[in-house]
Amino acid sequence: MAHPANQARGPLGFILHGSLVTQIVIGLIAGILLGRFAPDAAHSIALLGQLFVSALKSVAPILVFVLVMSSIANQKVQSSSRMGPILLLYVLGTFLAALIAVLLDLLTSIVVNPVDALLNANYMGILAWAIALGLALKHGSQGSRDLLTDMANAVSSLVRLVIRFAPLGIFGLVAVTIAESGFDALRQYGLLLIVLVGCMLVVALVVNPLIVFAKLRRNPYPLVFTCLRESGITAFFTRSSAANIPVNMALCERLGLHKDTYSVSIPLGATINMAGAAVTITVLTLAAVHTLEIPADVPTALLLSLVATIAACGFVIGVVQDSVETALNSSTDVLFTAAATLEPGRA
Repeated sequence: MAHPANQARGPLGFILHGSLVTQIVIGLIAGILLGRFAPDAAHSIALLGQLFVSALKSVAPILVFVLVMSSIANQKVQSSSRMGPILLLYVLGTFLAALIAVLLDLLTSIVVNPVDALLNANYMGILAWAIALGLALKHGSQGSRDLLTDMANAVSSLVRLVIRFAPLGIFGLVAVTIAESGFDALRQYGLLLIVLVGCMLVVALVVNPLIVFAKLRRNPYPLVFTCLRESGITAFFTRSSAANIPVNMALCERLGLHKDTYSVSIPLGATINMAGAAVTITVLTLAAVHTLEIPADVPTALLLSLVATIAACGFVIGVVQDSVETALNSSTDVLFTAAATLEPGRA
């Protein structure tokens, strides 16, 4: 049997076993250079980015559906799951990020045919059907629950395989974007991007640590930085909360969290824990209002925050999202799950 160290030698070993983040950075830099100095060639490799995004779009809905259904069906009745505190942290984190939009649309998106939900990547509908079927299958045979577990593992493996192609996908996406728009397009939105990224950094490095400290009563930053490093960086480049679910599940396992808890909270968080989306909705709406010279007083801005909180849930989980937004959303899923699970006084 080959020693693990030997498996990582050579170009093929680096591709299969090397750092995914390093590969993605290489793809990102190569895409920028190609788009800048060889725009014609950049257009010819745009297919790489399209294939990567299409692959994520194909497997992400099935992943959420199978994982949630399997987790609920296999959850033990007397388990030590801490879903209540985690859900509270999800809601609190999203609310603080953006302080009852389209309730009718939200309800109609939930009550849909499950096949339509999967085909159209309607994650609210997928989540509703997965929870319902998972609860129904809790009383099924052990063989049925084992089958769901095997399906969840198989789909997770498929998503991890797709993510390994992220460097090529990022390379193609960045190259064609730079070739078509150039750096001038980025400079035009520089100030807006600074506000967006600045808000998300405040949430990630100030607001979330305060919430975690309130739960754990100890220095939250080691856990915060672990989640940002292990989950946020991958989510930043893949730009998909759904595709980052296997990464988050593996991180929860390494942190020693209770499986009955994180197997449900992570897929659920990928759908409703959208602090980054709430920030984006709020900032872009206020920017549009400012551009149109429409006055927005403090009560109106607070109402907008409430609207953004609800509108963010399940609205932008699809592929592909904003990089910084997805990094914040996905890393917070693990952070809040860990905070609720590791809370002092809980077994």
